[in-house]
Amino acid sequence: MLAPTLRAFAQAREDLARWTSGLTDAEIWSRPHGLAPVGFHLRHIAGSVDRLTAYIRGEQLTPKQLEAISHELDPGPEQSSSLIELLKEVNEALQNSERVIRALDLKILSEPRFVGRKKLPTTVIGLVVHLAEHTQRHVGELIVTSKLARTSKTGRTRPIPS
Repeated sequence: MLAPTLRAFAQAREDLARWTSGLTDAEIWSRPHGLAPVGFHLRHIAGSVDRLTAYIRGEQLTPKQLEAISHELDPGPEQSSSLIELLKEVNEALQNSERVIRALDLKILSEPRFVGRKKLPTTVIGLVVHLAEHTQRHVGELIVTSKLARTSKTGRTRPIPS
């Protein structure tokens, strides 16, 4: 029951590596057609996986987690907004979530959990499934944005490195 989410994480890693390969710092933070930048999607994937995993454990968010939400669109200091650093953040969040998911006792999958300040009701399995779908949604948006970010003003797109 939990394997599809773990597989979605593996696919996310593969797609993120492929579609961010060769992007410059300027492209990572560009907003083609007003879209959210690739850097935002990387930060948001890492942050949302971290937050949803906290809810799986039955925890509320820390002040640090809440504060990070408002800075996902910010390029921030160069050392924390490079492609390598952003991909590292995503990988660490995915690894932590995988550990939590693998350790889940299947007997608790239907246990209630509550999300956010509004305490929206869900279950452990609902959060596990949402982790997969939310991550994949942002990977898809990142792919589109990375393609557009590679497109020059002449309309030519730089190839994606293999």
